[in-house]
Amino acid sequence: MARSRTRVFFDGGCRPNPGRIEVAVVVAGVTHLFDDLGHGTNTDAEWMALIRAAELARSLGLRDVELVGDALGIIREANSILREGHARPGHSSSFLKATLRAPPARVRWVRRAQNLAGIALAARHPR
Repeated sequence: MARSRTRVFFDGGCRPNPGRIEVAVVVAGVTHLFDDLGHGTNTDAEWMALIRAAELARSLGLRDVELVGDALGIIREANSILREGHARPGHSSSFLKATLRAPPARVRWVRRAQNLAGIALAARHPR
């Protein structure tokens, strides 16, 4: 019987944009929130969310993980980094470093409405 991959959902945002960065990572139904990660843009926040997701999966000893987010550009670049094994300085390089010992099986895009981490972040700031 095939074992299913563990999905690790990630999302980042800032208030305002640019502004204070916050990140959510959801693993097995448990939401992990990371507040006040400095100042930056939404792109910075998405990268930081992906990096935190990879680090959290590793710290929990998870294998065969699927990192799932809704930032298509970040996901495309992350998959390229994993495939090629090299990255530019900055967030890309931090992601590569976070995944060297335990690379994810896959980095996958989902719609915002399907991203459990995005839903967790949105719940913090009702409109």
